[in-house]
Amino acid sequence: MEPKDQIGLRRANLAHVLEVLRVHGPHSRAGIARLTGLNKATSSSLVAELTDRGLVRLGSPATGQFGRPGHLVELRPGTVCGIGLEVNVDYAAVAVLDVAGTLVRHRRVARDLVALGPDGAVDLLGELASAEIAALRADDAWVAGVSVAVPGLIDVSAGVVRLAPNLGWREVPLAARLAERIGLVPGVDNDANHSALAEHAAGVAAGTPDLLYLTGEVGVGGGVISGGSLLRGATGFTGEVGHMPLDPAGERCGCGRIGCWETSVGLAALLRGVAGDDDPVRDPALDLEQRLTLIAGRARAGDARTLAALHRIGSALGVGASILVNVLNPAVVVLGGYFAVLGRWLLGPAREELCARVLAPGPAGCELVLSDLGFTAAVRGGAHAALDAVLTDPTTAPSRSATAVRQAPEQHRSTS
Repeated sequence: MEPKDQIGLRRANLAHVLEVLRVHGPHSRAGIARLTGLNKATSSSLVAELTDRGLVRLGSPATGQFGRPGHLVELRPGTVCGIGLEVNVDYAAVAVLDVAGTLVRHRRVARDLVALGPDGAVDLLGELASAEIAALRADDAWVAGVSVAVPGLIDVSAGVVRLAPNLGWREVPLAARLAERIGLVPGVDNDANHSALAEHAAGVAAGTPDLLYLTGEVGVGGGVISGGSLLRGATGFTGEVGHMPLDPAGERCGCGRIGCWETSVGLAALLRGVAGDDDPVRDPALDLEQRLTLIAGRARAGDARTLAALHRIGSALGVGASILVNVLNPAVVVLGGYFAVLGRWLLGPAREELCARVLAPGPAGCELVLSDLGFTAAVRGGAHAALDAVLTDPTTAPSRSATAVRQAPEQHRSTS
């Protein structure tokens, strides 16, 4: 829908210039005018305002131009930032991204969040977020927003965790409670949704309009990008793929049901399969990546128990993924979390099952790939979500000068 007034039109044009720079990289003002379909006067005015709001800056000199050389316009790092938070069963994490997509900081804290309960978790998230907000403000950066990733059913509009079975949470007003501690109202979303946003923005399958992201955590979730947008479903609860009932005679799941997919491929299944109760890899006090490093080392050394468990999990991963590929027909399935860390041993059996069980040949042209974002995907996605408001409406970022930017008459973008 076209903006009806000059203010709305200018906001749309500012957002369009930002999008062009995000997709195409640094360009001269003339290049921006060409890519947006705007005239040079309007393009220059928009660049001036975006510069004033700390969103872009002048970079290196533009080459190949006649007359006086200008400078390339590029997204400005470190000035406008979003904060992503994540809460999971055995850790909490925080990440800061700037508008240029740079990961400014990332921190993960190993902690038993189930034992802490919602109140303790909110305290911990508040501490992590407050520290980053203070650090950014000390650097004269503006915080565009905060968004939290949670493994469960989330009422996004209300900021309420309706059910997070692995955490033992039900009806937790997370946004309201966290806002009391940090002074900003955060967004709240499912961790797989945030991870899918991160993959679509900057991961191994960046820009793919139809992709499925599968989390490899204590729980298993799916984030679906369809036609370039996050698929939420009728009530916003799309993606609880870990609770597909695949084994009626299987293990009891954290949700209380028997034989959910995550009981075969979740982190608990991995740890049960590779080690006994007194093994260090079963110690929740040890950082997850350290435990996965131990498992990978045993697999490389040819440990029979470890290799058998990884093959079994890889096959079960392929079975569940085949159902989702048959239903959703994604171009790419991205395996994240521990699936990516141990992907060397999981991909073979997973692909074998996928090829055997997907109806369409090929199977349906779908690639099975490993995330390169590691365990930062959910917090990166939260930071992307926090930045979305300013990317959609750059005028939400404060002006950095007392002088109003002189505006050329706005024009609609060319439709050619």
